[in-house]
Amino acid sequence: MNTLTTTILDVKNLEFFYGEKRAVNGISMQMEKNSITALIGPSGCGKSTFLRTVNRMNDLIPGARAEGEILYEGINLLSDDINVVALRKEIGMVFQKPNPFPKSIYDNITHALKYNRIRRKAELDQIVEESLTKAALWEEVKDRLHKSALSLSGGQQQRLCIARTIAMKPTVMLLDEPSSALDPISNAKVEELILDLKNDYTIIIVTHNMSQASRISDKTAFFFSGDLIEYDVTEKIFTAPSNQKTEEYISGRFG
Repeated sequence: MNTLTTTILDVKNLEFFYGEKRAVNGISMQMEKNSITALIGPSGCGKSTFLRTVNRMNDLIPGARAEGEILYEGINLLSDDINVVALRKEIGMVFQKPNPFPKSIYDNITHALKYNRIRRKAELDQIVEESLTKAALWEEVKDRLHKSALSLSGGQQQRLCIARTIAMKPTVMLLDEPSSALDPISNAKVEELILDLKNDYTIIIVTHNMSQASRISDKTAFFFSGDLIEYDVTEKIFTAPSNQKTEEYISGRFG
């Protein structure tokens, strides 16, 4: 077994502000290639803000700004000369609620590809099949690709959104509570899918579900009031945390 690890994201002294309000306080952490990192903590603690800073989604908020560095394979993603559209292809994002376009399943996958000048039908067909297969959805939808994506169940819609992200060939996938709106069976399918995707992608997931974090992640980061309280191997976080606040949160005594 290869025990070598490669850092793909190196966050250095990251601070994030909404106007005058500081939401993230000087966070530093490294994430390894082909790993799953879970971000846990009470609502409003900064974990979703942190996640959205990685692919510059927070740029869309007036008055928001980031300081520090997020090094992605050595390149600072917070630099002014970063092409944000290209960045979001490399570092894709899946949101809490499934948000398929009101188009066919096929068009959901190919919409951005056509924007990126991939237009040959044979190539589009192949990417659609590969993406849906990787998202564990192909067998369920292959006979109705031209039906509306809105006809799918919630769990299927979320896997379609994951397939849509996969189609852009990212390296990193950011998942913001991707199964919180799903029933237990759909949630289990999404968890199984995330574990499979780790072979090809680096995954960072925000979750309020402690058991989900303990089941699927390699490392867990506990955020509280904008601070990174503890970041370690998931098993240690859940069985022998170093910080009392972490232990209290994990055991349900606050948050």
